[in-house]
Amino acid sequence: MRNWGASALRLVPPIQGTALAGWLGPIAVTLFGGLLRFIRLGEPRAVVFDETYYVKDAYSLITHGVERTMLGDAKDPIADKRILAGNLDVFKQCPQPADCASFVAHPPLGKWMIGLGEWMFGMNPFGWRFVAAVIGTLSILVLARVARRMTRSTLLGCLAGLLLALDGLHLVLSRTALLDVFVMFFVLAGFACLVADRDWARQRLADLYDTRPVTEQGPRLALRPWRLAAGLCLGAACAVKWSGIFFLVAFAVLSLLWDMGARRALGLRGAYRGALSYDLPGGLLAMAVVPAVTFLASWSGWFATSGGWGRNWAQATSSGSPLFFVIDSVRSWLQYQSQVLGYHSGLDDYHPYMSEPWQWPLLLRPVSFHYPSGLPPSACGSDKCAQAVLGVGTPALWYAAAIALIGLIAWYVASRDWRAGATVLAFAVGWLPWFYYAIADNRTMYLFYMIPVLPFMVLAVVLMAGLILGRQDAPPTRRAIGAASVGAFALIVLINFWWLYPVLTAETLTQAQWWARMLLTSWVTSAPK
Repeated sequence: MRNWGASALRLVPPIQGTALAGWLGPIAVTLFGGLLRFIRLGEPRAVVFDETYYVKDAYSLITHGVERTMLGDAKDPIADKRILAGNLDVFKQCPQPADCASFVAHPPLGKWMIGLGEWMFGMNPFGWRFVAAVIGTLSILVLARVARRMTRSTLLGCLAGLLLALDGLHLVLSRTALLDVFVMFFVLAGFACLVADRDWARQRLADLYDTRPVTEQGPRLALRPWRLAAGLCLGAACAVKWSGIFFLVAFAVLSLLWDMGARRALGLRGAYRGALSYDLPGGLLAMAVVPAVTFLASWSGWFATSGGWGRNWAQATSSGSPLFFVIDSVRSWLQYQSQVLGYHSGLDDYHPYMSEPWQWPLLLRPVSFHYPSGLPPSACGSDKCAQAVLGVGTPALWYAAAIALIGLIAWYVASRDWRAGATVLAFAVGWLPWFYYAIADNRTMYLFYMIPVLPFMVLAVVLMAGLILGRQDAPPTRRAIGAASVGAFALIVLINFWWLYPVLTAETLTQAQWWARMLLTSWVTSAPK
């Protein structure tokens, strides 16, 4: 029983292809995706959609350490106009810094990242979109590598990276200074770290089982670096948007379930008790303490300065006691977080591009990020010209993903395959919670809230593609038909993406060309005129 148990943990098929190919293939796909994201990154030369909030908050953070109130408002965006003209005199003047404090609805990390690009390349569209493009590009590499690890196939890993590179919504958010692409990256990176930790922990358990006396609960593992890294990434996701908490909780439970499964594979009678006694304490450190510290650290600018919303700096420093300063600062900060959560619960203002979560997988209400009026005929050589940045996924990929996710549910029910279960879980925790907000709060929501689960939609497609391809030792005819089918699908996604590309990247088209592309989405009935 002892030898069988250790062998059971090691029964993992080898990855197809060499280790070098396992890096070169994903890197090549990533470079392709990066070119798509960086070419004409500074266009349109405008503040598009919600960039009006995050671009200015980011500039305030790198300038003052906290978000400050800017000139103008949504109806008269004075600050936006000045920034585009190269004038950075955009802050309101107040007698005291606290009088100009700006209430913001999201934690600071994503805005610090946008601000990094502004600091490097200046306060211009390329500068404030630069880090989003970098992060979007890196997410292609991370997905390709984690898909390779999960499927044991370099080919399928590269397919995953390619499909993500060819998604329209991923492209648009990688070329726009919004926060959601950062949430997506940190969630994906956290998941990838947990998958690596799963392999590491199982291998380590098997090694210890073979070499040391083992109780009925199994061996105790030392510090697990991949799980600590996962906690850091998931804490960073929460430090960009509060919605990262859904993934943090779900992935923490998933990691513990994997630990239980690993100990069961050893044939241990006390597998569950072993996981709770030996793995859970380290899991709490990695998936509770580390994320909390990461989240708190993202607010360093608020703690270190006097001009943040609700900071009460004068009160915190009034006694001269360091202990009172810490206690009062934490109290003010917790009160601020309570206000933020209350704001999100009551956010129900109408917006023409808002949509419901059950509409998202079928792309029933994409978002117009940019659609200027009054373009001159000379811009396109026709009487009527159009230029757009449309936040919409590539339909061929999204519809295939909807079918693939249903297939994964059936696969998991039939086989309990961990890959199918993990992928469905990740999709569910990023999508289903929004149903509560839609039904209970009638909250204002948008299609691009789906971007954190997009990598798992791609993973679903890739896992089903693996089933279509068949095992490496399958009959040649089966493999050939499977390869042809998967290749044809990838080609369809590529053509679909190429057709939409001009309306994803603000290319100037004739009105007829623009409408032709809209026929591939459900957005046509309510498109801007």
